Order: sequence, then structure tokens, then C-alpha cells
Amino acid sequence: MKTIRRLYFYAVAAISIEVVLWGIIGLIRSIFNTQDISNNASNLAQALALIFVGVPIFLIHWFWTQRASAADAEEHSASIRAVFLYGILLGTLIPVIQNLLAFINRTILFSTHLSVARAVVGGSQTWVDNLIAVIVNLLIAAYFWNVLKSDWSSLAETENFAEIRRLYRFIWVLYGLLMTVYGTQQALTYVFAFPGNVLGTIGKETAVNAIALMLIGAPIWYFTWRLLQDALADPAEKESYLRLGILYLLTLGGVIVSLVSAGELTYLILLRLFGSDESTAEFIRLIGGPIAVGVPLGVVWMYYGTWLNRQFAFDENGPRREGKQRLYTYILSFLGLASSTFGVLALFSVLIDLALGDSFLSEQGIREPLAGAFATLAVGLPVWLTTWRPMQAQALTSADTGDHARRSLIRKSYLYLVLFVSVIGGMGTAGALVFELINMALGGSSTFSLKDALNELTALATFAVLLVYHLSVLRKDGVTREDALTDKQSNFHVVVFDHDGKFGEAVKAVFAKRAPDVPVRVLTMNEAVPEDVKADAVVLPGSVAVDLPVTAAAWIRSFGGSRFIVSDEAAGVFWMNDFEQAADSAKTLAEGQDLRPQSSKRTSSIWTYVAYVFAGLFACQLLFILLGLGISLVAGN
Repeated sequence: MKTIRRLYFYAVAAISIEVVLWGIIGLIRSIFNTQDISNNASNLAQALALIFVGVPIFLIHWFWTQRASAADAEEHSASIRAVFLYGILLGTLIPVIQNLLAFINRTILFSTHLSVARAVVGGSQTWVDNLIAVIVNLLIAAYFWNVLKSDWSSLAETENFAEIRRLYRFIWVLYGLLMTVYGTQQALTYVFAFPGNVLGTIGKETAVNAIALMLIGAPIWYFTWRLLQDALADPAEKESYLRLGILYLLTLGGVIVSLVSAGELTYLILLRLFGSDESTAEFIRLIGGPIAVGVPLGVVWMYYGTWLNRQFAFDENGPRREGKQRLYTYILSFLGLASSTFGVLALFSVLIDLALGDSFLSEQGIREPLAGAFATLAVGLPVWLTTWRPMQAQALTSADTGDHARRSLIRKSYLYLVLFVSVIGGMGTAGALVFELINMALGGSSTFSLKDALNELTALATFAVLLVYHLSVLRKDGVTREDALTDKQSNFHVVVFDHDGKFGEAVKAVFAKRAPDVPVRVLTMNEAVPEDVKADAVVLPGSVAVDLPVTAAAWIRSFGGSRFIVSDEAAGVFWMNDFEQAADSAKTLAEGQDLRPQSSKRTSSIWTYVAYVFAGLFACQLLFILLGLGISLVAGN
């Protein structure tokens, strides 16, 4: 109930303060805007309406949250409060940056005698509009910054706030990086378009907009990224999965767009080599598109790829560290395999056309499809080989590293995904081929030709090769893994201490289902432990673990292996995961309720994940923008 109430008050406070903020901005702008008299009355009425409605609603809900935070330590350190405060800072400071960008952009355009309407943002605004928005947003941001600063100084538990602060900083990194990359792309586009007719294609405002974007974006990225780097002295920052996820996003986004750009560049160069007739100036302009996108994203790939490898190295657990690296490698391997498959199919299609003597209707003739097939293969095949071969070699080793690789969920997911695509692709291709053959046999109308049949057969053969190869890899993994695991499990001895004649048999029954190769020996608590007993782990009932019998106490205390404590039904004995769970359980008993110990995770921490979702959406939007730049190259834009 507290969580739902908390969400309600903070959500209403956030919405109402934004309503008030933009109402104030609209009010002040309408006062200073003397040129648009016709719309001044309606703008003024709208602004006053927002203020009159929003102010009391905000004050009621904000004062409640402040009182609750001052009276209750849990409310004070709640994740939703951190999300609200850092969210308000984003909601006020990002408009400040946008208005500052608009002002700088228009100023540079004006000073170079270009139309201010061509600014990348705020082309129809005035410096007064920007100044009003900046001042009002800064005043609101300053107030909540002081509230946040006061909260940090009085927090007893800082974990929730630290997580949201880390998320807040990464959002600024992504925001600044997006502006910097886009500005660099625009600058390079202008450079490569310069040898052509600049006034007819890319105007000078492109260079001005690029300068404005980099002037604002680069400092934001640099200082926020520097803050995150300085925080690496904190172990929690090194172990942060949010940091790992952002590095994955930036590295994979950079490599994907860079490879798409490299493919498009290769395609254009091959067309040139195959004898395309465009002028040198036009060729330079064309290759400028993929270069303008690929260069900044390639830098992002190399820089954040280096930091991703360092992030892997922070993890001292070998198998977990290799698992993190494996995820990155298998994603690239799948993309490389997909690109290689499309390239092979495209190349077969060209060869079939040549064999059948078909003529191409396009002006480029055979050059375009042949260049496209070679370009796709030139990008995809090296990526697949350089990622798949090391992973396959690792899985074939007999050491523990190979065992972990074969058991990896990531590897299994990769193999089954390729099998799924191969089966579905082959099924669709075979279905289309069989349909056309039956339709022709029954005398139905059809445009199906020998060329179509050969294309379908080559596609079917390609999917069949993929299916057979990866199925053999999967089967080999299974056989090797089963032998290795059986050997390890048979040499791991478990001793179960029975106290009532039922516990031991129940444990043995479960082991017979879940771990049949693990040797299990049941001993009675009231008897002396035999000298010949072998044990790598012991299983104890919870009620006995808190009151060991004399006959087994000395042996158990001297035992150096793992101890598994299993809760039983003894009255009054409950196993807690941590202090928080113990406190919650005591409160439940004090209220006269039955005790059902729950996870130690606090309910309020779910809002950390809610914040992660919104940050993920923002990050995905960034990734889609970057991917869109690369895809637009393939489309010829």
C-alpha cells in the first residue's frame, strides 16, 4: 500500500510541476511578445489556466511527500523519491540545453548571414523565448537540486539514490553523445558534399548546425562521462549491471552501424570498379554518406569497446566474466552469419541469372546486384569467422573453460536461434516451391519460371547447410557436456543428516530426480559419524542446525566443505536472508499474522527497475536513430 500511495503522490507532483513550469514560461513569453497581439489573449489565458490549476495540486502533493520523507526513513530513501528528484532535474535541465542550443545555433547562422529558420532546433523562436525558458527551468532545477542535496546529506541508506544517480548520469552521457555524433555526421556530410554544387545540395547551414551541436554535446558528454569514470573507485560502480548494459548498447550500436556503413561504402567502391559512369565529384559525394556515419560510430565502437573489455576484467569470477564476453561475441556472430547468408543468396541469384542469360533492366546491368552481393559478404563473412571460430574452439576444449562454454545459456540460445531461423526459412522456401509445382501440375495460372525454381532450390540448400552444421554442433556439445558432467557429479559426495527418519529419504528422492549422478549417503544424527564417510557437502535440516546433537556436532564443526541448510517444519524456526527480512518478519508476527518469509528484496526497489525501463527506452531510441542513419545509407539516401 505504501508503494502505491508513494507512486500516486510523486506522479501527480511531477506532472503538476511541469504544468506549472510551462504555464509560467507561456505567461512570461506572452507578456514580452508584443508582435503577435491577435494570439496574445488566448496564450495568456492558457498560461494562467495552467498555473491556477497546477499550483495548488502540486503544493498539496509535494508538501505531503516532504512531510512523509521527514517523518519516515523508508520514505526518505525510497527509490521512487530518487526517481522523482532526478527525473525533475532531467525534465528541467534538458529544456535548458535545448534552448541554449537553439540560441547558439541561430546566433551563428545570423552572424554568417544565413537564415535562422534553418537552425536544427528553435528556428522560429527568439532569444527572448530561449532566455525565459532557460531562467524558469533553471530556477525550478535549482530548488529541486537543493532538495536532493539535502536528502543526500541525511540519508541513512544510500543504495537506492546511488542507483538512480548512476542512471541519471548515463542518460546525460547518451544525450551528449547523440548530439556529438550527429554533429560530426553533419560536418562530414558537408565536407564530402563541398566538391559538388554546394548551394544546390548541402547548404552552409549544415556546417553551422554541426558546429552548434558539437559545441553543446561534446562538453555534456565529456563531463558526465568523466564523473562516471571517477566513480570507478567505488566497487558498486565497477559491479554495476547498468554500466555493463550501457557499454553493451554503445559498443553494439557502434559496431552495427559501422558495419552497415562499411558495406555501403564497399558497394559504392565496387560499382566504381565495375565501371559505373558517375563523375568523380558525384562519387565523392556518394561515398561521403557512409563515411560520415561510419567514422563517428566507428570511434564510438572502438572507444566504448575498450571500456567494455575493461568492464569484463573488473569481474574476478572467471566463468561469469567469460559469460559476459560471450554475450557480446555471439550477438556479433549471429549478425555476421545473417549478413553472410544474405550475401550468399544474393550471389547465387546473380550466378543463376548469368547462367540463364537473363538481361537486367536497370542501367547498371549486372553491376548493382553483383556489387551488392560481394559487399554484403565482405562485411558479414569476416565478422562471423572472427567471432564464431574462437567461440567454437573454446567449446571444444576439455578444460573447465570448455565445459562452461558448452553449458552456457547464451551458446544454447545462439544455436537454437540459428536452428529456428534455418527450419522456418527452409520450411517457407520449400512450401513456396511445392506450391508452385503443384499449381503448375494442376494447370493453374502462374509466372513461375526456371529462374525462380533455381533461386528457391539454392535458398533451400543454404538453409539446409545451416541447419545440418549447427545441429551437429549442438549434438556434439550435448555429448561432450554429458560425459564431463557425469564424471564430475559422480565424484561429488553428499551426506544427509536425518533427524526423524523422513528427512533423509525425502532428500534422496529429490536428488534422484534432480541430480541422479550425485552419490548421496544418509546418516542418522543420533549415531556417530563413520570414519570412512566421504563428503564434499552436507545437508542439514534447519531445526537441527541451530541445535546440533553431541554425536555429530564435532564432525560437522570440523567439516570443511559446503553446508546446505534446508528449512523444515519445526515450530518457531525460520531462516532469514538478512536483517531487513528479520525485521519484516518480526513485524508480521507482532501483528498476529502467519509468518511467510519472503525475499529480502524490498518492494520499493522495483522503482529502480522502472527507472531502468525508461532509461532503456531512451537508450533504445538512441540506438534506433543510429541504426536509422546506417539503414538510410542502404536505401540510398
